[in-house]
Amino acid sequence: MTRTIVHLLRHGEVHNPTGVLYGRMPGFSLSERGKQQALTVAEALAGHGLVHVVASPLERAQETAAPIAAAHRLDVATDERLIEAANQFEGLHVSVGDGALRQPRHWSKLRNPVLPSWGEPYIDIARRMLGAVYRARAVAEGYEALCVSHQLPIWTVRRFLEGKRLWHDPRRRQCSLASLTSLVFDGEALTEIVYSEPAGHTDPTVTGA
Repeated sequence: MTRTIVHLLRHGEVHNPTGVLYGRMPGFSLSERGKQQALTVAEALAGHGLVHVVASPLERAQETAAPIAAAHRLDVATDERLIEAANQFEGLHVSVGDGALRQPRHWSKLRNPVLPSWGEPYIDIARRMLGAVYRARAVAEGYEALCVSHQLPIWTVRRFLEGKRLWHDPRRRQCSLASLTSLVFDGEALTEIVYSEPAGHTDPTVTGA
């Protein structure tokens, strides 16, 4: 069987001084720490057989992908399916106990956490991410591919592949900033999922990270 690895990389830390949930909003780029995290991942992957680097169209993902692609003399491709999940609280403060969650006009958005009712359905996220993953696997067959995406899409497709329910506690997501969720394939069959944190551990609940 031909062994192929598709790495799902969460972007680095974002400059977000007001702490909003920025979602798909334009203009949110990496902080200085985020840029260093991207370089750290580039160093960690230096000896790997990367032949394809693809990223979400959002600035933070493209900026995270850039030094890794450059280290392997590759261009950064873009796949819309790797984009952040749509969210009706975009642009607002959503920390528990403050901001939008204290306003009754927003409570109806929370009626169904299983879907979830406030944003893009988990199953839709999983399906589009799977499409991006299998496209990257086909392009890099026999080698390695890197897909730069966002915390919720990566965590959702991982849970789908592990056969777990998609509804989950956000506080328990194992997807730190600049972390790698590596999918190992023999042919088209997924055989292993390996998680690593080359840039260190970060709190999954920090708004705007």
